[in-house]
Amino acid sequence: MDSQSFSLLFAAMLLATLGVKLWLSARQLRHVATHRDAVPEQFAQKIPLAAHQKAADYTIAKTRLKMVMLVVSSVVLVGFTLLGGLQWLSFKIIDIVGPGIIYQIALIAAVALISSLIDLPFDYYKQFTLEEKFGFNKMNPALFFSDLAKSTLIGSLIGLPLIWVTLTLMEKAGELWWLYAWVLWCGFQVLMLGFYQSVVAPLFNKFTPLDDESLRSRIENLMKRVGFASKGLFVMDGSRRSAHGNAYFSGFGSAKRIVFFDTLLSRLAPNEIEAVLAHELGHFKLHHVIKRIALIFVLSLGFLALLGYLKNQVWFYQGLGVMPMLDASNDAMALILFMFVLPVFTFLLSPLTSIGSRKHEFEADAFAAKHSNSQDLISALVKLYEDNASTLTPDPLHSAFYDSHPPASVRVQRLLTQ
Repeated sequence: MDSQSFSLLFAAMLLATLGVKLWLSARQLRHVATHRDAVPEQFAQKIPLAAHQKAADYTIAKTRLKMVMLVVSSVVLVGFTLLGGLQWLSFKIIDIVGPGIIYQIALIAAVALISSLIDLPFDYYKQFTLEEKFGFNKMNPALFFSDLAKSTLIGSLIGLPLIWVTLTLMEKAGELWWLYAWVLWCGFQVLMLGFYQSVVAPLFNKFTPLDDESLRSRIENLMKRVGFASKGLFVMDGSRRSAHGNAYFSGFGSAKRIVFFDTLLSRLAPNEIEAVLAHELGHFKLHHVIKRIALIFVLSLGFLALLGYLKNQVWFYQGLGVMPMLDASNDAMALILFMFVLPVFTFLLSPLTSIGSRKHEFEADAFAAKHSNSQDLISALVKLYEDNASTLTPDPLHSAFYDSHPPASVRVQRLLTQ
């Protein structure tokens, strides 16, 4: 392939992807607005019309913001690539620090910083205007920027050494550098599974042992019934930042932890919490977590192998507005360009990953129905849909591309048959 052909292919795929995303968002807007004034029949006795309308308005507001962000991100991508922005940035940095590993790390860091600064106004607007309007924001600007500073610092402390090792492998490990980089990346991901909850998460939230003895006993009995070992049950102060509720597992092996948002515990009854936990336990007992990790590892191996090929192709650089350097390494540039174009060429495959994820959700629901009570799970889900202002009437096609969980109506109907 020559560079001109690749430029045209990239531009065509970018326009197609943007067009599909905007079309899907427009479908979502129409579908949710059309069903705004009537609660679906199967939820009519459980969710008030006002709550249903709030969920519709919240979904519409988020979708409109997403559409603006899609256009902005596409313009930025074109600016970085076809319009020569990345080439210009590369020249400026190499003029300051000269060629070498420092230049390459600085180039990646500069692109990440610029991208973050572009996203910052949208993130701020979403938190303090959109989330505030619908009653979900619990943050203040000081906490918002404190979180941002911590995230940046932690990302730098962890990410920069990882980038340095990866770039070193790309330069010195020969033709199979991508295989060694894959091993490094997989090891890093496994390490983070245990490292994140014990070291990183406490920097942002407070975790306290679950002190409700009755609820703790109920949960421990459930874990015994399904043969699940956990290192502890914890409550996270999620209400410090948001009114949204959730629960999750962290760690692996004997170090697994169960974490509940305090907002979740304040809203659900003990039998409903048990049912929600039974669903999450289903993901572990049915090996969904391992399967998802294995899929990610397999896909990452394929993508790194592809990058191993592309980084040696002149047309790959020139087709994206960059002239590869003859007297310095182009590895950092290859990494950046690959991360830019990968979502453009893979978005249309999104429904394929959603199919597997939804299958796992149905299986976890069936597991919960077997080991707790399906009606309790339905009741909990209805409360969570209402409290999180999740629309009950998403556009089916939009949902197929973006939602890892089945629509509420489909999920509840399936549970009623358990």
